[in-house]
Amino acid sequence: MPLDGLGGRALAIVNQKGGVGKTTTAVNLAAGLALEGRATLLIDLDPQANASSAFGVVAADRHIYDVLIGRHPLSQVARATEIDTLHLVPSGTDLVGIEIELANSENRERLLEAALAEAREHYEFTIIDCPPSLSILTLNALTASDSLLIPLQCEYYALEGLARLLETLERVRDRFNAELAIEGLLLTMVDSRNNLSRQVEAEVRSHFGDRVYQTRIPRNVRLSEAPSHGKPVALYDNASAGARAYAALTREILSRSVLRDPPLRPPQLESQRQAKSEATAGEASPAASQPEGADHGRYA
Repeated sequence: MPLDGLGGRALAIVNQKGGVGKTTTAVNLAAGLALEGRATLLIDLDPQANASSAFGVVAADRHIYDVLIGRHPLSQVARATEIDTLHLVPSGTDLVGIEIELANSENRERLLEAALAEAREHYEFTIIDCPPSLSILTLNALTASDSLLIPLQCEYYALEGLARLLETLERVRDRFNAELAIEGLLLTMVDSRNNLSRQVEAEVRSHFGDRVYQTRIPRNVRLSEAPSHGKPVALYDNASAGARAYAALTREILSRSVLRDPPLRPPQLESQRQAKSEATAGEASPAASQPEGADHGRYA
C-alpha cells in the first residue's frame, strides 16, 4: 500500500454481508495503526454507527452526514479519541435516508472523495467503515479510496458474496475510480477446530493466493466485549487473542507499505483549538484574540 505522493492512503473496509467482522476490523485496524504512531482517521460511514459507539461516541451532534450534504467540512466533524494519533468522524441515524436525499445530486458518488481532499494531507491512513450493503454510501467509499480490505467470515457462503462484491469493484473501476485496488482479504471469526472453517480458508487461499492476509482473526470473546466499553480491543485487553491478531494484521499491512519518515502528527482539531483558547482566554489580550468562527473548516 504505497503512499501516493504527499497524500495519505484511504482504505475502505467493505463487505455487503453483515456480521463478518467489518466494523470490528475498521475499529481495531485504525487503532492499531494509530498505536504504531501513524496519524489515522477513522470514518464511520455506516448509519448503524457501531464504529462510533466503539469509541464511546453516541448521538454525535456533528457527523459524516453533515459532511456529505455540505453543512460542515470534515475538519469540523472529526473528533479526538483516547489514542492521540487517532481521530474519528462519527456516524448518525440521519444517514439512513441519504440515498433518497442525494437521488438528484450531481456527482453524488464523489461527495466523500471531495471531503477527503484536504484530510489526506494530514493523515497517513484513512480507514472507512462501510455499511453492509452496496449502497450510495459504499459507492462513495469506493470512489474515494485507494484500496479496499474485504473481511471474510469462514463460512459456507463466503465466496458467493465475494463474487458480487468483485463485480461491483469492476464497475467502480470502469466508471469512477480506475486505480481502486484490492488491499487484501482478511479471514475473520476463524475457528481452527472447525472442519468447515479450515475448508473455507483453504479454498479462499487457493483462489486468491497472496491477496489473503497471513493474519487470521479468531473468534474471541474480548473482541465482542470491547465495544460495550467504548474501547478498541488493544485498550480493553491487549493480551487477548483478538488484540494480538489485530496487532499482527497492523504489522502485516505496515510491512507492505511505504511509510513516512518521520511519521505525520495528526492535525489539531477545531474542538482542541477551542478548548485551548478557552483555557488561555483570561491571559489573552482583546487585541490578540481572533473573532468567533475564525479558522473554521481548516486543519491546524
